[in-house]
Amino acid sequence: MAAKAHYDADPLEQEQELEGGGGYKLYPRQLNIVWGNDPRYWRIPAGKGDTGPAELIQVCWLEVTGSLQLEANKTYEVGFKVSLTPDAFGWNGCPVYVMAKFGKRGKYSWKRATLKTDKAEDQYQIPEQVLSIKSETENTLYFGLYEVWSGKWKGGLKIHEAIIKKK
Repeated sequence: MAAKAHYDADPLEQEQELEGGGGYKLYPRQLNIVWGNDPRYWRIPAGKGDTGPAELIQVCWLEVTGSLQLEANKTYEVGFKVSLTPDAFGWNGCPVYVMAKFGKRGKYSWKRATLKTDKAEDQYQIPEQVLSIKSETENTLYFGLYEVWSGKWKGGLKIHEAIIKKK
């Protein structure tokens, strides 16, 4: 039987509430990572409660997604804390997109982000200009980090956490 290529969020892992109750952070084990179960492509934190980063070895299809139940009729900011390894490759001229929507049928809001290839190992949040999204009637936020359009092989990205802040 072939190994499952998609890493599904561990249902036993719980999002962490940010200090002051202003939002949530989700660690890699709480996210869905395409090709995440294949060690040729990703290194995923091993055990329950492990909050270490997910490290991209190499992919040409970057898709990291999550969902979260939030209060309706509120505005939220969506982002990811990332870093690059010293040997990262394929990111020059290759933007990533942070996207979010409320409800399965909602319309995506998105922000383009450029990874800082000159700042290896430094953690920073993307996108730099905040992605804000308001819930109307739906309370399930669907969000993700994507680079699926270039077809370029890339590697060396570390995803430390997704951050959802109440505005």
